[in-house]
Amino acid sequence: MNKTLKVSLLTLLAVTVVACASSAVQVGTLREASVSSADTAPDVKPYLGKRPGQFALIERSFASQPPLVPHNVDGFDISQTENACWDCHSSDEFKGKKMPMVSKSHLVKGTEAKADPELDMKRWQCDNCHVPQVDAKPLVGNDFTNR
Repeated sequence: MNKTLKVSLLTLLAVTVVACASSAVQVGTLREASVSSADTAPDVKPYLGKRPGQFALIERSFASQPPLVPHNVDGFDISQTENACWDCHSSDEFKGKKMPMVSKSHLVKGTEAKADPELDMKRWQCDNCHVPQVDAKPLVGNDFTNR
């Protein structure tokens, strides 16, 4: 390669590097800290309802939204062999208290003669869709309205 071409390529590279460095955009974050700073754990927020049956149902924001859990679920076992949600929500009454029953879409289709509902094992993990709510301010603004 001749000397003129080498000098031209080096000059072009230098100009490109300077242009990129001068036009760099500062990265912003939602947590209002620099990207390189260490994360801190958020404050533990209390659940809206402490015990099941002590808090009103939470209104849904849109038509097909899964119902939100209006009580604390700490210590609830939810597995394929044991499901604390099913223990209470397998009927619409538990210990004399009214509560929502699990949707029919979550049940195994059986005969009409079958008295006890049976949970479809494809739907055993309730906390994938149904989540408890905490008293926390939103991280970002939201102007969503249900129309």
